[in-house]
Amino acid sequence: MPSKLKISFYGIWPEMKDYVRAKMRGFHTTISSDKINEENLATDTDILAVFVEAPVTKKIMDKLPNLKMIATMSTGFDHIDLTTAKKLKIPVCNVPTYGENTVAEHTMALILGLTRKLFPSVKRVKEGVYDFHGLRGVDLKSKTLGIVGTGHIGTHVIKMACGFELNIIAFDAYPNKDLAKKLGFKYVSLAKLLAESDIISLHTPLLPTTYHLINKKNIKQIKKGAYLINTARGALVDPEAIVWGLQNNHLAGVGLDVLEDENLIQNHEQVISSDKNKIKTTLFNEMIIDHPNSIVTPHNAFNSTEALQRIVDVTVDNIQSFANGQTKNNVATSKK
Repeated sequence: MPSKLKISFYGIWPEMKDYVRAKMRGFHTTISSDKINEENLATDTDILAVFVEAPVTKKIMDKLPNLKMIATMSTGFDHIDLTTAKKLKIPVCNVPTYGENTVAEHTMALILGLTRKLFPSVKRVKEGVYDFHGLRGVDLKSKTLGIVGTGHIGTHVIKMACGFELNIIAFDAYPNKDLAKKLGFKYVSLAKLLAESDIISLHTPLLPTTYHLINKKNIKQIKKGAYLINTARGALVDPEAIVWGLQNNHLAGVGLDVLEDENLIQNHEQVISSDKNKIKTTLFNEMIIDHPNSIVTPHNAFNSTEALQRIVDVTVDNIQSFANGQTKNNVATSKK
């Protein structure tokens, strides 16, 4: 049904524009490949749609007097000032389950990449050395996998891990005992998980309670020689703790698809004007990237053809529902 609401999409990949435009037929829609900022705002926007790398701050909301809804094309929503949105009574609608299998598959790829030394193996062969010496990996069978967060993605990782005959333990602030019984894993405390896991994989949202969930103190509680995987949010882990773990051979390796303040990695010019803490974080991130026992991918776990289509489909459904008087997937009403 046609709508008089003006919808503005930002950060849309050029190859996705036609798909978005077709889905939004009947709406007054503008689609931009540029990331949103205070200079390129369409100030008459009623509904704003952005990806996770685009901060929607109070300043941006203040410059959009007609703003009635924010559609984030992601599951996470820590890039949006929810306090301001709630104050202005603007719903923030996310895509809760688009990538449970997609991100889980990337998680397993990182685990296998580290445990079977895929990156140095490929690099060696491409450099003309066809020799396996020094590239010995480890089996996953009978190892213990610790899953932190048993939501949609964590659950998919557990299902996949069962096929590799891993022993699985988990930590969650809200344990799902029926799920544990069904999939054959057990819940333990975070401390016990860190101490007993050969591989630790993080799948929790970034909240005040999960900021630096892995830190300089408890990283020393991790089983020596374990692998740490993070495909959730960068700030779940203190990068200084990761550097310590790698440099002291406490961690056998890390597989990261996310980094704290990762936007500064791709925008080095912004580092100069950043505060000391962000500069420090960026330096630690560079040390992690350069370490031989790390695999770092550029926030790419979500990035499959099917997942992107699901993101757009759910985002469009959120917008259409709002236009018809029904609000779906509104995280601005969350009590967390």
